[in-house]
Amino acid sequence: MKVAIIGYGKMGHEIEKVLLERGHEVALRIDVENRERDMVAEKFVDIDLAIEFTSPATAYDNIKQCLLMGVPVLSGSTGWLEHKAEVDALCRQQGGAFFYSSNYSLGVNVLFRLNRWLARVMAPMEQYNVKIEETHHIHKLDAPSGTAATLAEEMAVASEGRKVVAREDIISYREGEVPGIHTITYDSEEDTLTVSHSAKSRRGLALGAVLAGEWLVGRKGVFSMDDFLQI
Repeated sequence: MKVAIIGYGKMGHEIEKVLLERGHEVALRIDVENRERDMVAEKFVDIDLAIEFTSPATAYDNIKQCLLMGVPVLSGSTGWLEHKAEVDALCRQQGGAFFYSSNYSLGVNVLFRLNRWLARVMAPMEQYNVKIEETHHIHKLDAPSGTAATLAEEMAVASEGRKVVAREDIISYREGEVPGIHTITYDSEEDTLTVSHSAKSRRGLALGAVLAGEWLVGRKGVFSMDDFLQI
């Protein structure tokens, strides 16, 4: 497939490596310097998929523009989700395809499922207090991370509001070049239960995004990793 990478930073470069390894063509690379010139319909005529990893300030406009151009778009940008309902509605209105996840790591998505199950099991156990901690590199703009926010939201739903970590109570650290660590801890006077995922590099995110993108092409609708993984 012919792919446009929107956001050609560290993640964009990692995604490009995986795309090329898997035999795809990177036909367009868009970043701050050329966005105004190249984010136009004539440049996207033969594009099969746009992969968008940018900033909270630009993600919404990038995704919306792709949908209006009729290009399937997969996004991993965080910090813009107050607009997601509008994007979902636009995608359906346009008969387009949109895939979003706060984290494309296959391991993290297993963590999401463990988190839901654990929240249901632990909900009636009042002796346990719960916390969520996340650590990322110093360049990450949003805090808490989108992944940590997703963990908190899903925990609240799965536990029916009995085990809740408010967004403002998530503990965020920014250290060096850490790719990402997410930890859920249930603590009581008797014991401590911890579930954690630690990324070794950005490659896991890039691989998950490319695999999800391959799955998205040819489909119509709004999708997530739940649709892709079906576990």
